[in-house]
Amino acid sequence: MGERLTVIEHEAEAGLGFFAGWLGAAGVETEVVRPYKGEPVPERAPGGLLVLGGAAAAWDDEGYAWLPATRALIARAVDEGVPTLGICLGAQLMTMACGGTVERGGAGLEIGLGEIEPLPEAAADPLLSTLPSASRNGPVRAIQYHYDAMTTLPEGAVRLATGARYPNQAYRLGDRAWAVQFHPEATPEIFASWTEGGELPPERAAELNAQVGAAGDELRRTWRPLAEAFAAQLTRS
Repeated sequence: MGERLTVIEHEAEAGLGFFAGWLGAAGVETEVVRPYKGEPVPERAPGGLLVLGGAAAAWDDEGYAWLPATRALIARAVDEGVPTLGICLGAQLMTMACGGTVERGGAGLEIGLGEIEPLPEAAADPLLSTLPSASRNGPVRAIQYHYDAMTTLPEGAVRLATGARYPNQAYRLGDRAWAVQFHPEATPEIFASWTEGGELPPERAAELNAQVGAAGDELRRTWRPLAEAFAAQLTRS
């Protein structure tokens, strides 16, 4: 059994979601760090690192004082070959921490059930090869909710998936670090909580929630194997 997985949670509304049960069933113990509650970000995550999403911009160190420490933790984990997964904001923080660029997205808000297009490189990737269509380069669907975009990937990154609105949807850095712009962990209930704030017209929010809710089983089938593949990385020596 590998060491415990350190999880950085940026807000209560963006927790582990599906991943809590999927990783638990795979035998992974998680230690959730909540810096928004004053919990310190550790300097190291020896067993594995998962950095979740949130409303913050990856560069907003003034508004979210723990972001520099989180970027430093990610950079060290990547450098030390620790299994690492960044989701949405976590992916953007990885991009910045490792020398890439994150900016306000020029194509606007990407939200709801979106298509992710695996690239040929995904077919041989330990995580993305688990997608139902990765080997034939067909689209899969995932929950999206982001304004910002990874516009320049870190040097040496292998791009694994693209999309119509934003081209950098997933990449691998080194052998054991992954960044995904979308939300494989988000349940329909979590997504619905994100649309409750009044940012969207009520009828648009209801439409998106209905689409995501109807795709619940599809999302489980698509993304559980990726979570299990990440769990398997934690047990590798």
